Amino acid sequence: MREVNIGAASEFTDPGRKLIGFDNFEVAVFKVGGEFFAYLNHCPHMGGPACQGKMIAKVEEVIAEDRTSKGMMFSKSKLHVVCPWHGFEFDIRTGIHPGNSKARLRKIKLAVTDGDVVITVPDAREHVPVMQEADITASP
Repeated sequence: MREVNIGAASEFTDPGRKLIGFDNFEVAVFKVGGEFFAYLNHCPHMGGPACQGKMIAKVEEVIAEDRTSKGMMFSKSKLHVVCPWHGFEFDIRTGIHPGNSKARLRKIKLAVTDGDVVITVPDAREHVPVMQEADITASP
């Protein structure tokens, strides 16, 4: 494993993202609410570039006190990234698909050190394991 400095934390927009390409994989670093999150840019559904998709607020159903639906609205606190291939959504803070907790983006270790964002990635000779579709659809 190796540490890679990808730039000053102050250079990231909020919310925002930066994609970093390596020899055989990409990493996406997101900044949301002043916090940083990093994931392998690989959708567990079919291998698409999940982190390159649109960043949108999560759609939530508003439930009245009598337990009836008052309709849908965009969340004020939860932001998702949507894989451009098939529309799989992932919570940017957790990397988890909201409808299937087995479907998740692979986290990449990240630290903010002396004002710089540093990620820990495999060396070029190391294999980057990714979750396959069978892993997310199999019964527990």
